[in-house]
Amino acid sequence: MTSDAGQPTRPPFGAPRLPPGQRLTEGWPVLTYGGVPRIDLATWEFRIFGLVEHEVTLNWEQFNALPQTSDVSDIHCVTTWSSYDNRWDGVRFRDVMALAKVSAEATHVMFHCYGGYTTNVALSELMGDEVLFAHTRNGEPISADHGGPLRGVVPRLYFWKSAKWVRGIEFMAGDRPGFWEMYGYHMHGDPWIEERYG
Repeated sequence: MTSDAGQPTRPPFGAPRLPPGQRLTEGWPVLTYGGVPRIDLATWEFRIFGLVEHEVTLNWEQFNALPQTSDVSDIHCVTTWSSYDNRWDGVRFRDVMALAKVSAEATHVMFHCYGGYTTNVALSELMGDEVLFAHTRNGEPISADHGGPLRGVVPRLYFWKSAKWVRGIEFMAGDRPGFWEMYGYHMHGDPWIEERYG
């Protein structure tokens, strides 16, 4: 289901919680293309660039000095598993975005990650309280297998849009495909209308 503006909407109160085609899992499956990058926090950095007035680069200490928040959300993987009530701790996307004056021309964001992974998300999808750069899940630091030390969390979309090993965000005028999108995954990825493949 989508809004009149084409944005995904959550199901109405009382409607099923599980999107179509999904099955509930108690675990957190590890799905990774290629190897897990080795990331040294001493040299880790996060870059904000693209359509911004000034680029910003943060080290791990500076990133974690940003306002911290927690949120609980469900996640839905394109491979058909879902997990309820994940507690994430980290920094809201919009608080990171506020560090660089973003041009009014920016409509989309490309997440850039260690290991070369990228994924594209419409800027309008990223402004909610539930969208985080998370370092902790259910009270434990996110492991490297699951995208630690930092991964995006965009619960309204399929979980491949919640990029692992995030190292920066690029603000763009218009959309362009990230890694999986170039291989046929949907450019948007709304689980409630099964936008799995383009």
